[in-house]
Amino acid sequence: MRFSKWQALGNSYLVLEVPQLTAERVIRLCDPAVGIGADGIAQVVARSGARAEVVIWNPDGSTAEMSGNGTRIAARWLALESGSHEVTIVSGGREVRASLRKAGAVETDVGSVSVGEVETIDVHGNPVELTPVSVGNPHAVILSDAPTRDVLLRLGPLVETHGRFPQRTNVQLAHPRDRHSVDVLVWERGAGETSASGTSAIAVAAAAVARGWCESPVTVHMPGGDLRVELDGDRAVLVGPAERICVGDTDL
Repeated sequence: MRFSKWQALGNSYLVLEVPQLTAERVIRLCDPAVGIGADGIAQVVARSGARAEVVIWNPDGSTAEMSGNGTRIAARWLALESGSHEVTIVSGGREVRASLRKAGAVETDVGSVSVGEVETIDVHGNPVELTPVSVGNPHAVILSDAPTRDVLLRLGPLVETHGRFPQRTNVQLAHPRDRHSVDVLVWERGAGETSASGTSAIAVAAAAVARGWCESPVTVHMPGGDLRVELDGDRAVLVGPAERICVGDTDL
């Protein structure tokens, strides 16, 4: 099986053009101890010219409705394969139009974003205030004066699996830096702590604008690097890098 490995701000994905995958195989491929090692898989199940249908897999063998980094990587892969600077990725029923920018950056029009009202949930007897956001997948944005890795590792898995989110959720600790930027730590559903997440960046930017913390465009600073989110009403455009690490073959 032919594969290519890509990364977007340290978040790595394998791109596989195969009609079928199993959860067990995904887990094996993503595990660096027994497989290739990756934070997820972008499975291209069909393509025609500059249009492709993609399934996003998490490293635990679950699938994601949407992935900003995975979709951006798939778009860059498809642009390379098709020779087109403008491509369309269909993932989780959502059609994402993407175009190449300079220096390996990809602009993706991810469509609508829905920001809910502020909620308070009980986490082991402690109140946690969050803003629920949908980017095709669920997010819980938590405003934090000083987000730290220790807090993320403690709070992330508890909020991810909280009863409020029956399908689990992605979790972000967000600290607005100024009117156009915010610092973020990410706990990704099905993956855990991650250096960067495209849909998390969109969710935080949308929550920040809706709550009045920031104004569009918003630069989201994550440990792996920065992503730019442009919001127009309930629609979001994400701009960030994607680069190929290697190509190869595997029998795993």
